[in-house]
Amino acid sequence: MVLRSYGLGLVAAGMSVDEVGRVLARDRCSVQRWVRATGVGADRLACRPELLPAGFLDGGYVDAQGVLTPAGEELIAPVRAAGQVGQPASPERRAEAFGMLAEGQTFGQVAKALGINGVTLYRWVAAQGWSSQPGPVGGLDGASWAAARASLVPAVPMDEDYLDERGRLTQAARGVIQHLVGRGASNAKIAVVLGVHRSTIGRELARFPDRASYRARAAQNLAAAAVARPKARRLSCPRLRAEVVWRLDEKWSPEQVAAHLRRSFPEQEDMWVSHETIYQALYVQGKGSLREELKEAKATRTGRTKRKPRSQLPPKDSNRSWIGQDNHISARPPEVQDRAVPGHWEGDLVIGARGATALITLAERATRNVLIHRLPDRHDAPTVAQALIQMVAGLPESLRRTITWDQGCEMADHLDFTLATDCKVYFADPHSPWQRGTNENTNGLIRDFFPKGTDFTTITDEQVREAQDLLNTRPRKTLDWDTPADRLAALLTVAQTA
Repeated sequence: MVLRSYGLGLVAAGMSVDEVGRVLARDRCSVQRWVRATGVGADRLACRPELLPAGFLDGGYVDAQGVLTPAGEELIAPVRAAGQVGQPASPERRAEAFGMLAEGQTFGQVAKALGINGVTLYRWVAAQGWSSQPGPVGGLDGASWAAARASLVPAVPMDEDYLDERGRLTQAARGVIQHLVGRGASNAKIAVVLGVHRSTIGRELARFPDRASYRARAAQNLAAAAVARPKARRLSCPRLRAEVVWRLDEKWSPEQVAAHLRRSFPEQEDMWVSHETIYQALYVQGKGSLREELKEAKATRTGRTKRKPRSQLPPKDSNRSWIGQDNHISARPPEVQDRAVPGHWEGDLVIGARGATALITLAERATRNVLIHRLPDRHDAPTVAQALIQMVAGLPESLRRTITWDQGCEMADHLDFTLATDCKVYFADPHSPWQRGTNENTNGLIRDFFPKGTDFTTITDEQVREAQDLLNTRPRKTLDWDTPADRLAALLTVAQTA
């Protein structure tokens, strides 16, 4: 635009913004917007001759006091006259009008600043499908004002693909940001123009010391350097990859692997990896995927997509004659609940194929240590009682205080077990697995080794013992990444020295 170009030339030559507005019959705000739209300060316009009329700074049109000289008056007069009559309704001119309306100015203010007829401005607004507030100097109404804010465009043509295929800002978008920052637009207004969240604009501007120093080209270079990531992937190190693979093959979770590596290599940060990186290598990355190196596929244990809700019904009255009031879970010693004292266990059966075979599982509440015993023939009450006696026989008395079970009939002979071991049995409410959460979780881990439908007559005691050892030597987050075996060994040491 000719008028704007000469206005910038006058500012670059040393004339004040107020004087430029007077000379060109424009208000001070219009001249300030022209300067801000360039993306440079008024004191640096002389360094951008491409924005000014050719040879303007060498013509002597403004004197040392910032006043227009006779030569300058002769040059500016026809330009000023053309501006007063009005300029063609170019897209840039309409965009400037819409930008002023979006800033909250009235029709009268915009018409006066741009030197256009108010009726013309109303026609432009109507053509956009917007509506105005009533009154001779009213502005846009609420909905139209929001639409006008979204119509803000740079003063120079730019590519309108503001996001690339991965949703990142393009150089065109950064040019818009530089332009609108120069006009004093807020992060929210810039975000509306680009169709992104305002926090994206905030992060983009945070690359620079202050808003005024933001430059699109420099920002694009910084972004390109950040995307390049010349360093190799973390798991491309063969030694680290091997450490991760063998732990995953031991059925550890990625979080357990990451925590144990930090403990195993406390001084070697190159042997550390986050659990999220392991998940990415297992389930996201294609070429070089970690999944292909495992002995068996990793998957979620249950296959569920959401948790099973607890029953909202009150516990039913038990019809189990072998469960007295002294054996109900409510009668357990208080020390059981807070896990501060070891020796309190939770137990259950893991049923095999056709319900004919089973495993007995015991999980210690304080250490999470697990004991597993195979029942290849039957799992009636006498068989279960005798098997439990064998399982806890090797434990010191301090580590066999209580067992909490569900109300299965396999524990009908629990008194025989208690008489033989001096370990009392308590029973949870019906349909309340959360009252034995440690054992329920342990049974889920055991299903990693022996899925539902396993025929335990085809499984050896050595295989059961191997699964038990793997579970007890696996670091657990709930134990601050200690293993159950370590915690139990520490307790046994204390018991022997006591």
